[in-house]
Amino acid sequence: MANHKSSIKRIRQTEKRKLHNRYYAKTARNAVRKLRVTTDKAAATEMLPKISSMLDKLAKRNVIHKNKAANLKSKLTLYVNKLA
Repeated sequence: MANHKSSIKRIRQTEKRKLHNRYYAKTARNAVRKLRVTTDKAAATEMLPKISSMLDKLAKRNVIHKNKAANLKSKLTLYVNKLA
């Protein structure tokens, strides 16, 4: 167990941040899954900018890596463009 006041506070902050980050990462993963199972081009086209924005924000805040966000956005855009 931590002995310093600052390390106890740091543990509290880390735990709070971890829960916050986990929530937003999970929300983004679910949104990506939802887009991948969508077969309607109009709906997918409408969802894509929102999900791209969500991924960019997560990458900016270091919840996910910026390259991962770029790869996901690229794959999702290709998927949406291939829909008939």
